[in-house]
Amino acid sequence: MGLVISLLNHKGGVGKTTSAINIGAGLVELGKRVLLIDLDPQANLSLSLGIPRQKSTIYEALRGESELVPYTVREGLDVVTSTLDLSGAEMELINEAGREYILRELLEVVEEDYDYVIIDCPPSLGLLTLNALTSSTYVYIPLQTEFLALQGLTKIKQIIDKVRFRLNKKLSIGGVIATMYDHRKVLNRDVVETIRKFFGNRVFDTYIRDNVALAEAPSQRKDIFTYNKRSPGAKDYLALSKEIIERTAQVEV
Repeated sequence: MGLVISLLNHKGGVGKTTSAINIGAGLVELGKRVLLIDLDPQANLSLSLGIPRQKSTIYEALRGESELVPYTVREGLDVVTSTLDLSGAEMELINEAGREYILRELLEVVEEDYDYVIIDCPPSLGLLTLNALTSSTYVYIPLQTEFLALQGLTKIKQIIDKVRFRLNKKLSIGGVIATMYDHRKVLNRDVVETIRKFFGNRVFDTYIRDNVALAEAPSQRKDIFTYNKRSPGAKDYLALSKEIIERTAQVEV
């Protein structure tokens, strides 16, 4: 059964979608089968991988018009795409019974086919995000190593605690990912220190360095490994993926 992980931060521009794509691709590089779910109405994950508009997206699945229909990007890496139509899903599903569990029920059909299911959450804390958290075992929080990125961490933790208490007892914060890191900047080092005080050993040892190749890869509709396997971004996300496998394997044991 695939381990379901949500990447969540209600602040935009912290490297959430970049991390979802490249953690998924990094796990594939390490021999794992991965399903990415683009749960953001902006569809940045789908666009970044150059996936054409699909007849059946996550929007149709949530509305009960189809099952999850993965699109194969490359061997071992599948994506359930998104669409701008998803922006209306919260209002459309508001009266649905068990609306927080729709995604979980959809995943039950396909998760056996994968080692990891990674959900790219929208930058909000609404019904779509609740569906992701209710479906997940772990939440990973990508956090830009800048002062403003620290704001709202308490709110994120409160939401996760509420979901665990009311909807999903197995949910926990599996890790915090420091992104856009430059060791030469005192501020970046100070922010990481602050994050470690707040989250302790849940902060991943691998920091994602500020790297131009990570910004260039989406413009070429590629993950970082397909775009430039020798770049610092590829090395960092491969190291992070190894760390994820080690951490999740320890828990499973």
